[in-house]
Amino acid sequence: MIGYVTIGVTDMEKAKSFYSELLAPLGASVVLDAGRIAFIGKDMASPMLAVCIPYNEETPAPGNGNMLAIGPGSKEKVDEFYRKAIELGGVCEGEPGQRIEDMFYGAYFRDPDGNKVCFFQFG
Repeated sequence: MIGYVTIGVTDMEKAKSFYSELLAPLGASVVLDAGRIAFIGKDMASPMLAVCIPYNEETPAPGNGNMLAIGPGSKEKVDEFYRKAIELGGVCEGEPGQRIEDMFYGAYFRDPDGNKVCFFQFG
């Protein structure tokens, strides 16, 4: 159902590098680079993450309450991807842990532009 999610960034090269390296174990890479916007994913037919310089060329501002959530496939992968995000310059917004009883396991961080991201596993 979701084609892609776009987040605003200040430095395209840094953002492409951050997310390409972070999501490479999921088979993701830059699949389309159009200058001020780049799409990162497995292919054009699968859901993607787009990073962009805002169209109005003003400073990007993460929304309050907006968040990107990525399911890497297991609790162990949540931990692994979270650690990698922090190593790449992400900032902790909630260490990996069980949330909502036994139904939801998550780890939260902000990317170098302040966008909030969650790695999660249901069940």
